[in-house]
Amino acid sequence: MISNHEIDYRIFGSEMQCVEIELDPQETVMAEPGSFMMMNDGIQMNTIFGDGSQNQGGILGKLMSAGKRLLTGESLFMTAYTNNGNGKRTVTFAAPYPGKIIPVDLSRHAGRLTCQKDAFLCAAKGVSIGIEFQKKLGTGLFGGEGFIMEKLEGDGMAFLHAGGHVEERQLQAGEMLKVDTGCIVAFTKDVNYDIQFVGGIKNTLFGGEGVFFATLQGPGKVWIQSLPISRLASRILAYGGPGGRREEGGILGGLGNILDGDGY
Repeated sequence: MISNHEIDYRIFGSEMQCVEIELDPQETVMAEPGSFMMMNDGIQMNTIFGDGSQNQGGILGKLMSAGKRLLTGESLFMTAYTNNGNGKRTVTFAAPYPGKIIPVDLSRHAGRLTCQKDAFLCAAKGVSIGIEFQKKLGTGLFGGEGFIMEKLEGDGMAFLHAGGHVEERQLQAGEMLKVDTGCIVAFTKDVNYDIQFVGGIKNTLFGGEGVFFATLQGPGKVWIQSLPISRLASRILAYGGPGGRREEGGILGGLGNILDGDGY
């Protein structure tokens, strides 16, 4: 097993954040493709197959690592940034959409974290990025996020990204939290994740919040986001699709479009 590299970091920004990782000589950080923002001279960028935690396992280990990432909808490849200089160097990664970057020290959470498929941003080399199958049929069929989530394992630093505001909750043993399925960012290993029917015909047909809740039962820590990327994307499509602003106030909205120059 590759030991986790110990990295220092600083997070900048408010709503569109970036994280600056400080690397000592020969330290490496792994990141999702497309998250790179900038780096000092002396850092070498290397695209690798899989997550970098099983390179010593030969071609079979690499294929298994990459295959796990493919199942979660991620790229087969990750990018390694290694400080080949003599002094400290920094590399910075940017958040993909408005929200918060969440630093998580896996050593403080029993070395394991389950998170949404699109939440991972970067991590110290040695952190394993795998998959977590939901064991219950109902969770997979109706959870809104499928059977598969990402699993981070190791004792190093990992950085997640969430949309909007992030709420952290420490659940006591037996304490339950009902959450919109898309609003879950991550939870620790002892949290029980399940799906619950909303109930009531009016709630089901007209509630506009989906038919199922996600339930998170302690003990453990959970991270909840206020603006899932799926919700943001659906709103953008609604306002940017054919007909444009038709959702804004029905007839009065259409009249307003004519008056402000957006005629038909």
